[in-house]
Amino acid sequence: MTDGGKTSRRSQAWFGAQGRSGMVYRSWMRNQGLGHEVFDGRPVIGIATSASELAPCNAHLTRVAEAVRRGVWQAGGLPLQFPTMATGETLMRPTAMLYRNLMAMEVEELIRANPLDGVVLLSGCDKTTPAMLMGAASVDLPAVMVTGGPMLNGKYRGQDVGSGTHVWKFEEDLKTGRMTEEECFFAEGCMARSNGHCMTMGTASTMACMAEALGMQLPGSAAWPAVDSRRMETAQAAGQRIVAMVEEELRPSQIMTRRAFENAVRVNAAIGGSTNAIIHLTAIAGRVGVDLGLADFDDLVRAVPTLVNLMPSGTYLMEDFCYAGGLPAVMAELLRGKLLHGDPVTVTGRTVAENTEDAECFDSDVITGLDDPFQPAGTGTAVLRGNLCPDGAVIKQSAASPHLLTHRGPARVFDSPEAYHEVADDPDLDIDENTVIVIRNAGPKGYPGMPEVSNVPLPAKLLKAGVKDMVRVCDGRMSGTGYGTVVLHVAPEAAVGGPLALVRDGDPVVLDVPNRTLRLDVDDAELTRRREAWRPPAERHAGGYAWLYTQNVEQADQGADFGFLRGSRGHEVPRDSH
Repeated sequence: MTDGGKTSRRSQAWFGAQGRSGMVYRSWMRNQGLGHEVFDGRPVIGIATSASELAPCNAHLTRVAEAVRRGVWQAGGLPLQFPTMATGETLMRPTAMLYRNLMAMEVEELIRANPLDGVVLLSGCDKTTPAMLMGAASVDLPAVMVTGGPMLNGKYRGQDVGSGTHVWKFEEDLKTGRMTEEECFFAEGCMARSNGHCMTMGTASTMACMAEALGMQLPGSAAWPAVDSRRMETAQAAGQRIVAMVEEELRPSQIMTRRAFENAVRVNAAIGGSTNAIIHLTAIAGRVGVDLGLADFDDLVRAVPTLVNLMPSGTYLMEDFCYAGGLPAVMAELLRGKLLHGDPVTVTGRTVAENTEDAECFDSDVITGLDDPFQPAGTGTAVLRGNLCPDGAVIKQSAASPHLLTHRGPARVFDSPEAYHEVADDPDLDIDENTVIVIRNAGPKGYPGMPEVSNVPLPAKLLKAGVKDMVRVCDGRMSGTGYGTVVLHVAPEAAVGGPLALVRDGDPVVLDVPNRTLRLDVDDAELTRRREAWRPPAERHAGGYAWLYTQNVEQADQGADFGFLRGSRGHEVPRDSH
């Protein structure tokens, strides 16, 4: 390396080129008012922003990008902002999960194809965070994530209300006559009263915490509210830090190691995080070549209690979590109990232990200690096996009803979520509180995209009778803001011939979470006969991205990524066409 490493920087293959090529690259950049001195070999930093008014969680990221830009300039880099798609679950149909892999592809190719030495990833809603981490991991240039932050606490009639979580509660109140349409309409605005993503410990908040737990986000930055000035301070600091990371050549593959993923899995248990983190972490791990299996999400967390008292499992919201000390306080407590690795390096250049050595908890009702946890060890997400889910299924115990964690009941089968919703309000529906509601064809290939439909509302007649929960089994996902005794991510899914496709009305379904089993109490010979008679559903897509998705998507236990995107393809400079 010469000139302090400047001539060997990746961006210099563009801006340091001689002759016509260099002239083309520099001259077109100068139409934005950039002076010739910015092409002197300083680090060129991409600011990848998923800002979009079609993704409300991400709509404010343009302002966050301005703060990042300040930091990059301050540290002596050249900031260049570029847009990526946004995958907001709030509006996209059939589900934003269908487009997570597409966004990851776009992020990867944009970074690789352009004259960038490092990148700051600006995300908000729950799919943009893993998509950006997946794309950045596959390029393996220095990268730091800045999530957009949660909304302020919702407020309705003097009480805190949580986005998502209270949607389900208000829906039940509406169906049972405890709430009027007018009251429900007013409550909508009370849930979402500032920029930002869900302020419950839903998937957006969970994945922001996962980015921090993996070491890819600055300490404490997952929890600052979107409209808090310290969110912008964090973004500015990230802009400064990425320039130093380029100088240090600190890359995602050095940060997101097996030990970092083990930390993230345990942190997810401690915060009562979303089950969707399982799919996203598995997919991210596949991009950096880390072997992370479904069993890890059970084995690694059995000794980890739930320390964070947040909706949907608890009482508080992300704003409270932030002021109580945020994720550093949780990680410091886990380190104290020897439940985390302290040695993984992070984007700060320091280790997990060094980052959290001064962390404090300021509210023990929100962030509890290991000596008196919010929920005891063994109550986190459980991985189930059995003849109904040979490749696994998951259940979030902290959001389930304890009395239903061991249950036997007759199946009532619906071939789609829509088929259930058509009859859910029928007063004559043949279902009682012991029934196991089975929703199938909602997996990665079957829907397609594995939507958040598994926690279907209870039948109206049972809600009116005072029933508050039932066992539900599905090959789809549920929102991280949801709750209930819901078995999710059943693999293989029904659409590829998984056992869920063979279930019939009345079949006994046996759930035994303490023993980690989910099975269909039907004779093997009968299941064999049903399998021989089963035919795969007709292909719904003859072309386009949906066809590409259904032809290549892996099952939920593998992260629902595309097989051809696993691993890193590196950041070799593409050939010059000039």
